[in-house]
Amino acid sequence: MSKPRIKVPKKASAGDIISIKTLVNHTMESGQRKDKEGNVIPRKILNKFACEFNGDTVFSADIDAAISSNPFLQFSARVAESGTFKFTWTDDDGSIIEAEKKIEVS
Repeated sequence: MSKPRIKVPKKASAGDIISIKTLVNHTMESGQRKDKEGNVIPRKILNKFACEFNGDTVFSADIDAAISSNPFLQFSARVAESGTFKFTWTDDDGSIIEAEKKIEVS
């Protein structure tokens, strides 16, 4: 699995609304192609994304087959305290990509 690229400000003031950007490199498969022997290559897409801040969900999405192979997501969150954002991408095959970013709130 690849390492996600995540952009979260390192510092913010209490109550600020911050912009969060994520990009994960992921080889996806539509489930419609066949291999050299004529067997269908199983579908392999990221189907869920979630972002938590200090254990509370701040953003989540169900991802459909029309998403790009390297999905870019951007969303906003209000921060009231210092803490850690946890990002989770879930694949059809059950594999999970996780990453964390900390923010200091003054």
